[in-house]
Amino acid sequence: MMGTAAAPGTYMATIKPCISSSRKMLVSSAVNISTENKEASWTRLASSSHISLRQPFLRKITPGPVKFEKFVTRAISETNDNKPLPGLPIDLRGKRAFIAGVADDNGYGWAIAKSLAAAGAEIIVGTWVPALNIFESSLRRGKFDESRVLPDGSLMEITKVYPMDAVYDCPEDVPEDVKTNKRYAGSSNWTVQEVVECVKKDFGSIDILVHSLANGPEVSKPLLETSRNGYLAALSASSYSFVSLLRNFLPIMNPGGASISLTYIASERIIPGYGGGMSSAKAALESDTRVLAFEAGRKHKVRVNTISAGPLRSRAAKAIGFIDMMIDYSLANAPLQKELSAEEVGNAAAFLASPMSSAITGAVVYVDNGLNAMGVGVDSPVFADLDIPKDN
Repeated sequence: MMGTAAAPGTYMATIKPCISSSRKMLVSSAVNISTENKEASWTRLASSSHISLRQPFLRKITPGPVKFEKFVTRAISETNDNKPLPGLPIDLRGKRAFIAGVADDNGYGWAIAKSLAAAGAEIIVGTWVPALNIFESSLRRGKFDESRVLPDGSLMEITKVYPMDAVYDCPEDVPEDVKTNKRYAGSSNWTVQEVVECVKKDFGSIDILVHSLANGPEVSKPLLETSRNGYLAALSASSYSFVSLLRNFLPIMNPGGASISLTYIASERIIPGYGGGMSSAKAALESDTRVLAFEAGRKHKVRVNTISAGPLRSRAAKAIGFIDMMIDYSLANAPLQKELSAEEVGNAAAFLASPMSSAITGAVVYVDNGLNAMGVGVDSPVFADLDIPKDN
């Protein structure tokens, strides 16, 4: 299901205007990078792909508090459709995006929605049915207004929110106990097939499809202790749901469109504690990305890519239980010793959804401060005597 996303983190960082004192120009995510040392009001964010003993070595290489620079990229939000954008911008004006898996304002889905909106795209979302009322109520009451601020100072608009449960392809697939579950009461047309039919009726077509959902009911269990049902549930919710969404949306996706999913380094590296078949689900998702890139590209001229993002402290990450340790590990071992923000993942998605990446498909794009490139954890006591560069 969509409610308990079992990826190590789906998260969100507030995007604020970045103004040059001399030009007062909004900064484009495609061509500008600003470096800021500032104290974030939101939770510190980062990523990890390995777990090792770290405290002895960390005491040697970081005798005092370490300050990490945060590199922030910005996407342009342009309200004047007729005014040309400067430089080499990400321009998604006239495009429509459907983001599956947005249930609050601190996840990857929300961050991607913001970056796409900042680039000019129209945003519609699919929200897990049991979370729908709370999400819509929070939107109406303005609880997300601070998080909705775009670089130009306007608020991101979500044109429509659809109830959705991507575990079920069509009404016939829904078991009776789910149909009668009080958490689903009052909602209708929420299977994948029905959602797509509603989107077609309401909007006709879309250009961008984003899959930002996952669930592993037994994620806290080692693989050897994972049941068959738990394992298959992880694959169904976290990888096959993407196949189903893309299959159903393709007929109404415009040629030249793009589809993006979210994966994690556990697909190819051992992450102790990330169990329940979730690592297998992410591996399947990456394999499917390549196959779907071929099939969707040949049949519909639609590109298919996935972003391997580092985890962030979020509701989903807390389900795993060791997110703080993963964050510390990443800060100590990644090539870029800085905090990873959801905004950086969002802007990578905006690039992959734009014509600027028109030749990129079937790719796994890593947005994790480079931690995926590391073969060892340099904070291990084994490397205590090596002169390892570190960020001061």
